[in-house]
Amino acid sequence: MLVRLSIRNIVLIEALDLDFAAGLGVLTGETGAGKSILLDALGLVLGNRADSGLVRAGEERAGVTASFEFGALPDGVVAALDDAGVEIEPGEPLIVRRQLRADGGSKAFVNDQPVGVALLREIAGHLVELHGQHDDRGLVNPRGHRMLLDRFARADVASVGAAWSGWRDAATALETAREHVAKAAAEQDLLLAYLEELNALAPVAGEEEELAGARSDMQKGERLSGDLEDLRHLWAGSDSALATMRGAARRLDRIAGEHPLLAEALAALDRAVIEAGEAEDRLERAAEALTHDPAALDRIETRLFDLRAAARKHDCTVDDLPGKMTEMRAALDAIEGGTAEIGALEQAERKAAEAYRTRAQALHEVRAAAALRLDDAVAAELAPLKLDAAQFRTSVSDLPEDRWGPHGIDAVEFLISTNPGADFAPLAKIASGGELSRFILALKVALAEEGGAATIIFDEIDRGVGGAVASAIGERLARLASQGQLLAVTHSPQVAARGAQHYMIAKSSEGVVTRTSVELLDEAGRQEEIARMLSGAEITDEARAQADRLLEKA
Repeated sequence: MLVRLSIRNIVLIEALDLDFAAGLGVLTGETGAGKSILLDALGLVLGNRADSGLVRAGEERAGVTASFEFGALPDGVVAALDDAGVEIEPGEPLIVRRQLRADGGSKAFVNDQPVGVALLREIAGHLVELHGQHDDRGLVNPRGHRMLLDRFARADVASVGAAWSGWRDAATALETAREHVAKAAAEQDLLLAYLEELNALAPVAGEEEELAGARSDMQKGERLSGDLEDLRHLWAGSDSALATMRGAARRLDRIAGEHPLLAEALAALDRAVIEAGEAEDRLERAAEALTHDPAALDRIETRLFDLRAAARKHDCTVDDLPGKMTEMRAALDAIEGGTAEIGALEQAERKAAEAYRTRAQALHEVRAAAALRLDDAVAAELAPLKLDAAQFRTSVSDLPEDRWGPHGIDAVEFLISTNPGADFAPLAKIASGGELSRFILALKVALAEEGGAATIIFDEIDRGVGGAVASAIGERLARLASQGQLLAVTHSPQVAARGAQHYMIAKSSEGVVTRTSVELLDEAGRQEEIARMLSGAEITDEARAQADRLLEKA
């Protein structure tokens, strides 16, 4: 609930710190005293548009801080803060702050962590529920009616959502299989032709690299053939350098024993002959490897061209061609086996659809029964609120199938008829401001056990009524407040007397400076303020006595 509201430099408010408690808090004051400023300030921390006109004249910036305390943060708030990366320790208060500059810029913070204004709007509905003369949200918005009816009915919507997901998954699997088979069937002739071409080509992974290497060697051999031939003449024949060295070694061998130096010379010459022999062997092997065979080179280049052309045709690498063949065979197999697979998927989709329809129909029946109970509960509240000629109806109608979803097959909307025989229409379209607020109050009372926002605010719900109706409004506000926190801006003494806390809003002028202030009244102050509300500017003893009676009765 809201425990503290701090306002700085908002319109006529220079500095204001208000503490709130559980139960019913009432805010009163003369017309124009500034009650709307408090709501505008609270609206800032709830994500309303930042209007630079709210900044107090002569100031550069303004700020509003709202502190909320909970036994446990509402699930919706926890989820939103987690998504935004905002960390709050368990048991820690939730502190929402908004700064506004005179030039129109603004900043938002949650527990001193900067956030976007969109986050404030996302969590606002879990923190404060505001109902005013021109309410276009909350209970007036049909988008929330289904959820409210489901809470009232304690309906098992989750199982319908699970059945919907199962149906969607089955339908998606069926559609995907149909698309694959249809695509394969449309391309069957082309696939067969492609596969025949690739079978004839018989590509092998790694073949391109091997062929490219062989082609490179042959091209080098073609370029080096003249040099290699000259080298072979140098090393081959009886007059070659190697033959001469071998002859010298034989002659030296006959005399090497005559002197140690000759033996050493022979050993060195032998090593030279061995090294030269190895060089000759390597030259022969290189000549063989680099042999230029024009016919073989032509075959290799033709093979490479065919492989690379096929790869370009199928938008892949040469090494991927065998995989493409596998894919084509699988696609052709799918055409043959697709009918059986689709039959099984169609059966699964039918079963999932039937499961969803069964659960959704059961949910419809729960909603329809709950709608009648809710209508009766609201009807019981209308007469005391001077709406006895009006009727309330919860419409539960069928949605077209293309609008079915995880929440079922129903459209839910709250309708009213303000006069006997008049057609039912949406709340906002036929209810005046005062009637609308009282209808909302009747609904809130009927739905009280199903919870809602942590703090509820009613802005002048009692406008245009008095006497017994105002007393009935006050009694119902107090009843709602007993389950949490409710704040009411009121002009009615009957409502004000019901408050557990009473705040008086006043406006004062000092020279050219006008300020709005708020005071938490004690018992004597409450008596005087309620007496003023009863009698006007001149407070009489009779008005004070009547105020005492209202307070005592409350």
